[in-house]
Amino acid sequence: MTPTAEELYARGRELSAQRRYADAADMLARAAAAADDPDLAARIIGTRAFSLTQTGDSETGERTCREALADPRISPHTRGVLAGQLGSVLVNQGRLDEGLEWLGRAIDTIPDDPIAVANLRLNRSLVHMQRRDLAASTADLENALVVYREHGGPADIAETQHNLGYTALLGGDLVRAMREMSAARPVLAGFSPANAAICDSDRAEVLRDAGLVTEAERLLESAAAAFGADGMPQARGEAELHLASSLLRHEPARAEQVARTAARRFRSVGSASWAARAEGIRLRSRMSRGAMDRSGRIRGSARRVDDAEVDAVARELAGAGFRNEAAALRLTRELWRARSGREPGRMPRLAPGASLDVRLMAYEVRAVRAAAAGRIPTVQREAAAGLDELAQWRSAYGSLDLQTSVAMHGQGLLLAGIDSAVRSRRPDRVFEWSERARQLSQQVVPLRPPPDPEVAADLAELRMLRADLPGADWLSDPRAVTLGDRVRQHQWSRTGAADVEARVELTQLQSRLDEDTAALAYVYGSAGLSCVVVTASDAALVELEGWAAAREAIPGLRADLDMVASVRTGPMADVIRRSLAARLADLSRALVDVPLRHAGDRRLVITTPGVLAGVPWSMLPALAGRPFTLAASASRWARSEVVPARRAGFAAGPRVPRGEEEIAVAAASWQGARQLRGEEVTVAEVTALARDVDLLHVAAHGRHAADNPLFSGLELADGVLFGYDVDQVRPVPRTVILSACEVGRSSVRWGEEAVGMTRAWLHAGVGCVIAAPVVVADDDACELLGALHVELAAGAAPAVALATAQTRTGVVAPFQCHGAGL
Repeated sequence: MTPTAEELYARGRELSAQRRYADAADMLARAAAAADDPDLAARIIGTRAFSLTQTGDSETGERTCREALADPRISPHTRGVLAGQLGSVLVNQGRLDEGLEWLGRAIDTIPDDPIAVANLRLNRSLVHMQRRDLAASTADLENALVVYREHGGPADIAETQHNLGYTALLGGDLVRAMREMSAARPVLAGFSPANAAICDSDRAEVLRDAGLVTEAERLLESAAAAFGADGMPQARGEAELHLASSLLRHEPARAEQVARTAARRFRSVGSASWAARAEGIRLRSRMSRGAMDRSGRIRGSARRVDDAEVDAVARELAGAGFRNEAAALRLTRELWRARSGREPGRMPRLAPGASLDVRLMAYEVRAVRAAAAGRIPTVQREAAAGLDELAQWRSAYGSLDLQTSVAMHGQGLLLAGIDSAVRSRRPDRVFEWSERARQLSQQVVPLRPPPDPEVAADLAELRMLRADLPGADWLSDPRAVTLGDRVRQHQWSRTGAADVEARVELTQLQSRLDEDTAALAYVYGSAGLSCVVVTASDAALVELEGWAAAREAIPGLRADLDMVASVRTGPMADVIRRSLAARLADLSRALVDVPLRHAGDRRLVITTPGVLAGVPWSMLPALAGRPFTLAASASRWARSEVVPARRAGFAAGPRVPRGEEEIAVAAASWQGARQLRGEEVTVAEVTALARDVDLLHVAAHGRHAADNPLFSGLELADGVLFGYDVDQVRPVPRTVILSACEVGRSSVRWGEEAVGMTRAWLHAGVGCVIAAPVVVADDDACELLGALHVELAAGAAPAVALATAQTRTGVVAPFQCHGAGL
């Protein structure tokens, strides 16, 4: 039997809902040809117009929709529906003002059709989002949600919930954005791969704004490929636009290429204002070269742009309703002008709904202009004001993942402040900016929720997947992605902010230091590496002129350390040891020899930028036998207290050759110490042990996950204890010793922040963590840590105990104290 026009229309709408727009357009063409009723034919044409727009034929879509509207035979209700469909077509072309007008006209025409009005409100909310009228967008979505919950289906509810998440993203509420999108994804993704790609593309924007750019860009690349396979050039271009926006921060050359491709794609489908958005990113990418990236290196050199082209694109963006993006483009040009010594232009006026990024860029422009004019107090005032605004936004987030990654938003302001402070030659100013850098991502004291059985179950399943998928890319498995997202969302949404730590000033730190202790605050800026040496009675600023050459030795240093741990005998052992000794001596001269001339033979509290992550400080010749601790910040150390342990617990994971011997030797120094061995060394048993002791020592194999550092972990009998598992431990020990390969390593985020297992324990409230950033030979670990426990059991502070053990045994190993070690 030949299907009726109504049946064909229903199939076409179903295909459109699944984002199979090419198939939908063909089916709807058949439906229109079979329709006898003018109203039905007009509705079919309107729906087909939207599908044609998505597949790149927006001109035909708009023309046929307007022709249908001109038919005098259609009813007022159908005219209203068509008006809404035309509005959606115009919005997808980027013609926001026209689209908004037609959508409003449609809503006013058909108030007696609640589902149709809800659909129109859903579409209109997208216009409000792009114009950054977030209050209007939220109002439309919430009104639509009420109707859908009464009259609609699960897909309607899920799409509205997803869009509420996107509005929250634009408003800076990353936690709500992730929560709403994650709740909607299972329903929406179940309809089609294209729907799943749309969910992933929007979720990638949340991750991008949270600073998790590696994962965000992977999702956007995948979404763009999916849209291309489904014949959706508009959606593909949008994913490429967001990918370019993410790359802009750290790979501007590639960002320029991707943005150029997106602009070409938008122009091919008639989306002029979307092409302007892509051109804006392309121009910003050209002007962004020459700035420092998240690894602390300069990203090439900025390329000249034509002022007339920038002005033309900015005017087009503002005229189309993208005032935020127009301001970002003009501000990027002002940054480029200030950095390249050119005459400043006029600052753009920011709209009331300007994004946080744009507001921070305005502070940065004023700071960089002041720096070019030599007005150091103005630089510091503007940079500090911007960082304070960022801190106010960040203070709502207690999650370790969020705290460490949102630092990307303040990178330019930090650099401006640090550079001006170093130029001032004043130790107090440099120390202030060192602390601002240290605290940018860790000033918030977390309020951790109670352990959650659902999270524990997700982590247990992830352990099973980790065992079944031993490759480094195991987290890209679809099930691992789902579980990892749930775990992360829980940490984001459930970890609140208990307090915000105030920074200590230089004089306050000096009052906390005794005559036997000094602080070394390392600061990295455009001019290189500097160090503020602080004692109870003095402070000095030291420039480390040998740093540039020494920095190149760090990658090779890690390889030498790994080789020394594995090659213990034979002719190559001496060669490797000599190479390592030479590298360590070079690094010691570059980093600590000059600062120690000011610090004398005092114990040390050291704070470092991310560029120094992975340095084995305890192996530097100048620090041999000297107690020191690597503090998260001087402010946090100044408020810390070393509490001697009374109850100790030990665990030896599987396949560690001398693991059981190591914990037996160490436990002999403590009365009543509990030891876990063999099959009893499970995640549940180790975390239970952690709750019952003051000091936890784990000897296990460890692995560091560079892209997802909170999935670094310790290999136990039933799988990996992840960084996320640490959130399930209540209470935590005062001291944790991790005798495990690599878990002392960190991933550097945005030049300043390092994240890994060590940081996970410190974030959870542990006072001091002793760990190594590289592989340690089993016999060295066994001997050194056995001697360490003799000192700890006698009441010595962890840093003192470790230095004493190194001196007594003669073992030079990369174990070092983090946190309140002194």
